[in-house]
Formats: sequence, C-alpha cells, structure tokens
Amino acid sequence: MNTMQKIKVELEYIINTSPNILFTCLSTPSGLSEWFANDVNIKDDTFTFFWDRSEENAKLMKSKKDSIRFQWEDDEGEDYYFQMAIKIDDLTKDVALLITDFAEDDEVDEVALMWDNSISKLKQAIGG
Repeated sequence: MNTMQKIKVELEYIINTSPNILFTCLSTPSGLSEWFANDVNIKDDTFTFFWDRSEENAKLMKSKKDSIRFQWEDDEGEDYYFQMAIKIDDLTKDVALLITDFAEDDEVDEVALMWDNSISKLKQAIGG
C-alpha cells in the first residue's frame, strides 16, 4: 500500500476534431490502442493496457458522452483516477481535451510529459 499522497495533475489540450471522433479514441479499445497504449483489451468493466514490457489493468469508473474515467488497479480503494473529458468552447467552438491524473510529488513532470507525448500521438492518429 502506497502511503504517499498523490497530487492532482490537470492538463488541457486543443484537439482539432469532432467531439464524437475524439470520444471514440478515448473510450474504445481500438481508439485507445492508436495513441495511449500498444494494445488494449476489455473484459466487463476492466480495460487491460499493454505497453512494450508491461501491462496494467484499469477499471472503467464512469463513461458519459463527453468524459471517461478509469482507475488503475493499484489505486483501488483510493480516490485516485485518470479522467479524459471533452470540453467545447462556447465562443470559439474549439474542442479541448481535459486530462485529470494523479502523480506522486516527484513524478508530476514525468506524468505531464507522458500525457504530452500521448496527446501528440492522438493528434497524429486523428489528423487533428
């Protein structure tokens, strides 16, 4: 059990695509495997994310038409999760992706960098 408090990390990215296309990339195994992990499987409410040398399970906690929230197995019983939410600017109609994640104090920069890299891949995948 990890007793270290994690810090909430909130990031925002403008994505040039429709909210529907974006949500498909966030909420389906095929969409997630295009940018977030090498491969993604789903069984019941558990998503298994595969990377080069590791795999992690995350429980789908909440899915609405504009946001999806997962919790890593390691964080079960804690109030930690990662969430991807779509926000549309009323004036500009820009589509923004809001990321909420949690990181230990010394890993905040690393987590932000990981998301930056993942979102770059996402933008390439959807051409946004």
